[in-house]
Amino acid sequence: MSQQKETSGLAKFATPLIVLATIIWGSSFVVMKNSVDVLPTFWLLAIRFSASAIVLALVFLPRWKVCDRHYLIGGTVMGFCLFVAYAFQTFGLAGTTPGKNAFLTAVYCVIVPFLYWAIARRRPDKFNLIAAVLCIVGIGLVSVTGKNASAFNLGDVLTLIGGFFFACHIVAVAKYSEGRDIFILTTLQFASFAVFSWIGVVVTQTAIAPEVFDKSLIFGLAYLVIFASCGALLFQNIGQKYTAPATAAVLLSLEAPFGVVFSILLADERPTPLMFLGFALIFLAVVCSETKFSFLRKKGVDKG
Repeated sequence: MSQQKETSGLAKFATPLIVLATIIWGSSFVVMKNSVDVLPTFWLLAIRFSASAIVLALVFLPRWKVCDRHYLIGGTVMGFCLFVAYAFQTFGLAGTTPGKNAFLTAVYCVIVPFLYWAIARRRPDKFNLIAAVLCIVGIGLVSVTGKNASAFNLGDVLTLIGGFFFACHIVAVAKYSEGRDIFILTTLQFASFAVFSWIGVVVTQTAIAPEVFDKSLIFGLAYLVIFASCGALLFQNIGQKYTAPATAAVLLSLEAPFGVVFSILLADERPTPLMFLGFALIFLAVVCSETKFSFLRKKGVDKG
């Protein structure tokens, strides 16, 4: 009964929690940009997700009795996909602007149907194909920044690769969260993410000086741990578990507009008219791919 009540409560608040997560993520692009400028990528990810795993493990300590090898496998796969996604996104952020990083990451919403096709042999429909074309055109327009009319820079390419692995993470969450405690699964996801990040630190052999941990960096790390990881990523997993996939995908795509808004307000983002057009096309692609514009056809169906 208690489990049913919790499930009902989580389902009830899933949508507002997803929206809150996108607002947090939108602001975190600027925070990450400031942090990655002074802290090597793998160090940033290792510290962020080690702390996040410890926080969630302590908060949800009574729930650990349900953990078994299926949780470990699911958490590891989810953590690996998220690690690769964040690594590419963070490396990409070092070479592009926070606003472009936010929007280019959002292409995962368009990639998901094609990824399901490869895994479940379920062919995308015409709306998915239209969305793909819109997304490619939008990405091309976003890449034209200011006087630089060239195609993608390296930061944009790395960000797009990160977007692909975010799509892999969405598929993994859908697969492993069914019938399992999402809080424990998320904690294990963070823990495996941290392990992969520390391996990255060892492999790259990057050293950091203690002096880099000034008040600004510590504040940024605290924000990423408490809000962007323990909060927003947990909210995302809850949303995917208890919200219809199309609705969740559209809500999650709000991360990109919020990213641009915060980037304009807090960073040196100077969007051009072509960038705004590109942003609009990418957002339209996300809506087309995930809703198939069913909200426009609903009235006609109801009248019939």
